[in-house]
Amino acid sequence: MKNLPFIPDGSTVKAFGNGLINKSWRVDLPGKEQRAWLLQQINTKIFTDVEALTSNILLVTDHIREKLIIKREHDIERRVLTPIQINPSSGSRAGKYYYRDSSGNYWRVFKFIENSFSFERMENPALAECAGRAFGDFHRVMSDFPGNRLYEVLPGFHYTPGRIGSLKKRVEADSANRLKNCRELADLLLSREEEFSVVAKMGAKGELPLRVVHQDTKLNNVLFDSNAGSKNPQMLCIVDLDTVMPGYLCYDVGDAIRSGANSAAEDERDLAGVFLNLQIYRSFIDGFISVVKDFITPAELESIPLGPKLLTYEQSVRFLDDYLAGDIYYKTEYEEHNLVRAMAQAKLLESMDGLI
Repeated sequence: MKNLPFIPDGSTVKAFGNGLINKSWRVDLPGKEQRAWLLQQINTKIFTDVEALTSNILLVTDHIREKLIIKREHDIERRVLTPIQINPSSGSRAGKYYYRDSSGNYWRVFKFIENSFSFERMENPALAECAGRAFGDFHRVMSDFPGNRLYEVLPGFHYTPGRIGSLKKRVEADSANRLKNCRELADLLLSREEEFSVVAKMGAKGELPLRVVHQDTKLNNVLFDSNAGSKNPQMLCIVDLDTVMPGYLCYDVGDAIRSGANSAAEDERDLAGVFLNLQIYRSFIDGFISVVKDFITPAELESIPLGPKLLTYEQSVRFLDDYLAGDIYYKTEYEEHNLVRAMAQAKLLESMDGLI
């Protein structure tokens, strides 16, 4: 990485974080200012249009920064991601913020947000409520930014009818000869097609406004201020903006609950231990609604309880789809890994059915 032309001589480069999609490094720059960058290699197998990806991030971070300036907030560079120009000769604005090397790899740089930390899980109701407020605040700040101004960098990402259609094709083809291991689960998921196409239909009819949606609302994408400590966490900013796209508000609630209010791991084999933590769910919803209640529509409010069930159903469909395809998308550690994941998500959905 030190050979990249935009890395200053004398910099120290160290691997950073545990992200599954993009590889990251911390770059400590030379000089007395003790400045640091976050260097990332963009995964172009997933994000094929780097120009569109970068344009989205610039539009969103510009908007958040402008709101912070208007409010005369302090410490703005720790309150929003700050992209760094590394390719100033590019003819497009977005092109100035990424670099393609001679091997075809794409790189980008952000200012490193010092004295920050994140939690991996919503460990208690207080933290869940804090997470709800954090993602609610993201929606509040972006509420006056038209969702259709952003590129759909992952087309059909949460278009559930498309996910169901793909699963139907996998079942019919059975190319990996695995359907015999999961026929009952496949039938169960496909039997609920109509129920989980409701949000897509509401959107198509214009009943749900198209908003700027984060679409990866795991708690570890919220940075907190180390200076405030972990007992009274104070949010700094939302990170990992790669999947920010047009979508519906209930998607972000759904993914946060699916990932954060599950009593067990995503690939738990013992299904008896997989259920919705109702306290965590309620606390997140309370925190989220306390921030968004003044600008969301009645239809959006009604859609919020649908979100967790929809995203959990969709994830079960996606895991089973990949299992039937022969594990071509998700990394697996053993042959039945995707099936175990699909079954665990289906069990979580079953738990939700009786509670929300």
